[in-house]
Amino acid sequence: MPVMAAEISKQTNEASGLHSWVAESEGFSIELIQVLPDFIRAIYMSHDFPKAEIDEIAGNCVFGTVIKNTSDQVLTYDVSEWYYTDTNGKKYPVKTKTQWLEQWRKAGVTFSWTLLPDKGTFYVGDWQQGFTTIKLPRESKFTLTYKWTLDGKPYSDDFEGLICAPEDIAEK
Repeated sequence: MPVMAAEISKQTNEASGLHSWVAESEGFSIELIQVLPDFIRAIYMSHDFPKAEIDEIAGNCVFGTVIKNTSDQVLTYDVSEWYYTDTNGKKYPVKTKTQWLEQWRKAGVTFSWTLLPDKGTFYVGDWQQGFTTIKLPRESKFTLTYKWTLDGKPYSDDFEGLICAPEDIAEK
């Protein structure tokens, strides 16, 4: 499987100090946007989630995620093949939408539309968005390894230099 060298750009929101990153690889673009825990709490509270489930997801590093097919070929991805590596070199699987939904169903929750779908097949110009969760402490640094295929040919890349959002926005 070819390992690519993503072209990564980073932006910082001047008002909030929050970061977003875009990694461009062979036919695949992924953008990760830091999301504050209070924003996550507000979303799930507004959908009547049990407090324990709200606390659980807000306790993760949550990123708004946008993925795009930037090729002229069919692209597929499967989040269950993605993982992240902490600064000590320890690897962890990314919790998938299916895993969250199984947990939420046990708590009586049927809401499902905020999370990045586990799998996707994209044609030219297609894109998808949703939350991706990383179970690390606030402001942790990590690398996300993600995989995709173009017309059945597998690719992998490392998204280095990612940082979990802080607990809240610092006063300026």
